[in-house]
Amino acid sequence: MSTTELAAALQRLRSVLQRRPSAGIDADAAALAHWDGGLRTVARHADGAECATDMPPELGGRGGPSPGWLLRAALASCAVTRIAIGAAAEGIALGLLEARASSQSDARGLVDLPDADGAPVAAGPFDVQLHVRIAAAGESPERLRALVERCARLSPVTQALEVQTPVALHAQVGADAA
Repeated sequence: MSTTELAAALQRLRSVLQRRPSAGIDADAAALAHWDGGLRTVARHADGAECATDMPPELGGRGGPSPGWLLRAALASCAVTRIAIGAAAEGIALGLLEARASSQSDARGLVDLPDADGAPVAAGPFDVQLHVRIAAAGESPERLRALVERCARLSPVTQALEVQTPVALHAQVGADAA
């Protein structure tokens, strides 16, 4: 889809949502993950797409993308998507757009080992970094930097990480779980 076509589609969506804000609220596609032995999982989308994860060998897995890597991939991909939306809306023809998401994690949290002082160690990542590279012919660095900063804040995955959306856990246990 060209920048012009994308901008037109986004303008149609904005117009609908301005008239009927409730039209923007919808359930996101669920991800169904099942255990595939060891530490391997396979997540499925309703359209049939699948994504397998496993942990590194030093954590007992066989290697491959980990669930944490999928989180970083989601962060980078969502930022790129949202920046592309913003660029199209502003009529900016991108020549380059990529994002690299990185983080650090402490494996002690994953295996429930406390810190030396007995305090729990968080299982999640810390020091999350998002690096964006962007270029567009004829656009000033200031305009592109402003676009990146504004759109990265509007990325749903970035917001989920920054706002710390609560997760309602529902466990079905026993004979009814089958």
